[in-house]
Amino acid sequence: MKKTYAGVMQQIETLQAEAEKLRRQEVQGVIQRIREAIAAYGLSAADLGFGGRGRRAKAAAAPKARAPRKGRKGRAAKVKFRDEAGNTWGGRGPRPRWLREALAAGKSLSDFAV
Repeated sequence: MKKTYAGVMQQIETLQAEAEKLRRQEVQGVIQRIREAIAAYGLSAADLGFGGRGRRAKAAAAPKARAPRKGRKGRAAKVKFRDEAGNTWGGRGPRPRWLREALAAGKSLSDFAV
């Protein structure tokens, strides 16, 4: 007998329905085993990672101390420019208003160099 497209599609639908039925049966078995393990060990949702940190996660994380992160982020740049009022700028990022106003008034950048 020659296979047809419609016949193959019917086989696929039948196999998919059978696979879904088997999956549901297996899922029920898995759920039952999980429930038994939760009851046997007295686990909570937090212990399993649902809804916060559980007592096991806290106990495991307690002895570990975090080392401070090293990097450039958060460190202030060295002061490269300063005015008489004590305003400073490290030379990175946009120029501050006090420096822009002074430059517009005719001063030069070298007048504020530290």
